Amino acid sequence: MRAAGARSEKGVLVIVESPAKAKTIEKYLGPRYTVLASMGHLIDLPKSRIGIDVEGDFEPEYRTVRGKAPLLRELRKAARKSSLVLLASDNDREGEAIAYHIGVALGLEGGKPPVERIAFDEITPQAIRDAVLAPRGIDEARVAAQKARRVLDRLVGYNLSPLLWKKVKNGLSAGRVQSVALRLICEREKEVESFIPEESWGLEARLRKGRGGFGAELLSLGDAAIAPRSEAEAAAAAAALEAALAAAGGRALVAELVESERLAWPEPPFTTSTLLQAAAERLGFTGKKTMQVAQQLYEGVALGEERIGLVTYLRSDSTRVSALAAEEARAYIRERYPAELPPRPNEYAVEGKSQDAHEAIRPTMVGYHPDMLRERLSKDQHKLYALVWERFLASQMIPAKFRQSRADISLGEARFRSTSARLVEQGFYKVLKLGVSKEERAAAGAPELRAGEPLKVEGFLAQQRFSRGPERYTEASIIKALDEEGIGRPSTYAPIISVLLERYYVTREDRRLAPTTLGRMIGDILAESFPELLDPGFTAGMEGRLDEVEEGKADWLALIRDFYGPFKVRVDEVMERLEPCRGSLDEATDELCGKCGKPMVKKLGRFGFFLACSGFPECRSTRSLALATCPRCGGDIVARRKASGRGREFYGCSRYPECGFVTYAKPSSSSCPKCGWFLVEKRGKKTGPHKACINPDCDYLHDRGCEARAAGTGGSRG
Repeated sequence: MRAAGARSEKGVLVIVESPAKAKTIEKYLGPRYTVLASMGHLIDLPKSRIGIDVEGDFEPEYRTVRGKAPLLRELRKAARKSSLVLLASDNDREGEAIAYHIGVALGLEGGKPPVERIAFDEITPQAIRDAVLAPRGIDEARVAAQKARRVLDRLVGYNLSPLLWKKVKNGLSAGRVQSVALRLICEREKEVESFIPEESWGLEARLRKGRGGFGAELLSLGDAAIAPRSEAEAAAAAAALEAALAAAGGRALVAELVESERLAWPEPPFTTSTLLQAAAERLGFTGKKTMQVAQQLYEGVALGEERIGLVTYLRSDSTRVSALAAEEARAYIRERYPAELPPRPNEYAVEGKSQDAHEAIRPTMVGYHPDMLRERLSKDQHKLYALVWERFLASQMIPAKFRQSRADISLGEARFRSTSARLVEQGFYKVLKLGVSKEERAAAGAPELRAGEPLKVEGFLAQQRFSRGPERYTEASIIKALDEEGIGRPSTYAPIISVLLERYYVTREDRRLAPTTLGRMIGDILAESFPELLDPGFTAGMEGRLDEVEEGKADWLALIRDFYGPFKVRVDEVMERLEPCRGSLDEATDELCGKCGKPMVKKLGRFGFFLACSGFPECRSTRSLALATCPRCGGDIVARRKASGRGREFYGCSRYPECGFVTYAKPSSSSCPKCGWFLVEKRGKKTGPHKACINPDCDYLHDRGCEARAAGTGGSRG
């Protein structure tokens, strides 16, 4: 094998996937190297047809991606002028397939110039130079695994989609992994809807020690345990407590204190799944946004006159870090946080289902503190980089120490209990800012109690409670569920959610994923007709077989043959017996078309329900569907977005600008029985999902957080 650094009159051509990466790498390699970008796949399956020879051993029909022929000609021309071609696409299945197809498409006969593959997991000068000095051949097994996945997904999509067109509605589609995610979301929605909350009441004493206020739950009154089931019972207990408080001079006593210590260990460095979850929970990023910003940090950011990749490869299912990276983190901790340095590097077990092909996601150089880069990065880049940097550095620090307390507090014959966890040694929390939860912050400020000390009683609080049911999935929790079930791989988590949202099978409501009417219908049809295909265990097992192909332990063609025969038989059976439900989502209304006077029909489109003229196609009049009646002017409340089409959906009066009523809370189909305004869907941290009256002057299930803008006077556009 010819070394990439060998002297030659001709230069070396390096082909990467993106222009940003090309720009970064070219600065590291010097004038003898030309770095060009393929812009992703140059060769792929056709978009307009299946492109799989089912009768000919499932051979894919690869062709030049539309619009990329000029780029391919440019790469061929550059390759023939070079002494060596290095294919440097991403170090995963997809990247290996891109490298393989580019190598074939270059059409270099007789190996002149030679074509080699290089791979790296971080874009830093040393990593790139090391990769260039150690080229290898194409990993055929990895290419076969990518081919198997591509063929598998194409066979499923091009068989299920026509079935949905014929039985449900034109333009629908279904995917192998996305359909399983849809099933999970639909099943969770059924659990949410079927849950019936149970009422209970709690009584809490509001106590104060110095500047620290806290609550203690009532356990017993006299010899009887207290568990009020109604407001009347809670009121009776509260009256007895007020009498006891008066007799005790307004003071309670810490009767018993039990303390213990607990260690909280740092989390391991990020995998793709845990990064997506943390970015959603801490930063409010969607999965798609997280991957886009992480890709920018990986490919390279301009820091003065140089470009540097700030994080390692972002598609990883491993928590492993190299010995060199761990030692770099320890050196940083030794210098700045010597008391938090453990005697040995912290190591994190790699889970059995992990491919462990890449290190965990970490900063390429710990010395680049987030504060140093604040002016160099965009706001989103800085937030995500800080999250990765904090998590990695914390993973190599000692645990935090909490002192857990259980205090029993007496007030006459009444007994209260307060539990808390107080942070006494910060440990790894010294570097966490973005990565610490509100609960952990609250623990740091809990007041310290001593047995026998008096406490001021500021009052009693009776709280109505309802048992909490299951929550809808968030992007973070559905990704966690997919990861735990072994469904999909790091590169697919964000696209799975994006596809479901784009197809309008799922919508985001208060950052939670809810299936649409269309999504439920598709989910039910697929789950009933293809129970094995949509079974999480079956999908996870298929991922395992694809891993075996990549490891050279299984044949890709055997995998496809085993799957396709039974699958095609089932598709044909369902196509024959499934009753069509086309048009079942259309609903006649009493509304009349403003243009031709014909009745309007409620239809389901790409972005939800709308009203369309029954005279279509002669009359193409449409309008938004009324969700509620405007309490100000009697107009229709409809879903709207800003003129740009971007930003958060809001709900406003259709008579804008004459009426400026606007709210971000989604209207429900119910009206308030007290004032007649409409109820909106809300979610509280303590109350969970619930409905509340939009009227700020009405006390019926009212939640001050859902007040409408412009409800009372003129107002402004949302």
